[in-house]
Amino acid sequence: MRSKKVIIVGGGAAGLMAAGTAAQLGASVILIEKNNRVGRKIMITGKGRCNITNNCDVQTYIQNVPVNGKFLYSSINNFTPQDTIDFFESLGLKIKTERGNRVFPVSDKASDVVDTLHSFIFSNGCKVVCDTASALIIENGKVTGVKCGNNTYFADSVIVCCGGKSYPLTGSTGDGYKLAKQAGHTVTDLKPSLVPLESKNPDCKAMQGLSLKNVSLKIVDKNSNKTVYSDFGEMLFTHFGMSGPMILSASSKIRNINDDKYIAEIDLKPALSEEQLEKRIQH
Repeated sequence: MRSKKVIIVGGGAAGLMAAGTAAQLGASVILIEKNNRVGRKIMITGKGRCNITNNCDVQTYIQNVPVNGKFLYSSINNFTPQDTIDFFESLGLKIKTERGNRVFPVSDKASDVVDTLHSFIFSNGCKVVCDTASALIIENGKVTGVKCGNNTYFADSVIVCCGGKSYPLTGSTGDGYKLAKQAGHTVTDLKPSLVPLESKNPDCKAMQGLSLKNVSLKIVDKNSNKTVYSDFGEMLFTHFGMSGPMILSASSKIRNINDDKYIAEIDLKPALSEEQLEKRIQH
């Protein structure tokens, strides 16, 4: 008999894992998801391949978190990158590690990750309802349920897993911040991170769709002439600017961005000197 009732708000990666784990531990779980399918954002991560985690130790993981990595220290130690890999493999998903210690499903299909999590929650008896959480029910300083339009759901515990405000089309519209405020949490100003970069340079649009591999990138602050980010890897040009793994990582290092503040320097042949490159071109 399931004694404790738990409500999960949000059917993304965190919500699915929370729901399945709570049910596995004996709780009666309702997962509230406003989309007609769970895992919408998972489907588009890693160019549709889903970069599940990085195959590294906890210290390396924390060091690569752009801002306040120590905040994650407790949670990452309790569920390490290796635990993540073991979790998915235990559910039958075959995993591989690529360059940069990036972990993907062997199939290169994000849909397989979603299907694995989907099976995880249903095999443990979770109930999924398609509804939109509008408010928390708080009684005597304790969250006792969730209001969703015409429906109200009650539980012993509520876990809010709405994600951020990064991709409204997938359901990430910032609902979680409203619920957090209602519960008394402080929400600071929101700033983008791990996002493509826009550029007014017409050359970017002219080269849209062009993908570059094995190039180096430097992002330089024009005011201080300081390099705020440098890396070697992949990127691509878009109709609005630049995107790709390196660009997303670079965006996390940029602060207070405004027009004409930063320069992106791209070296197409970083392993060659100018003299070596000139000789190759001439021959």
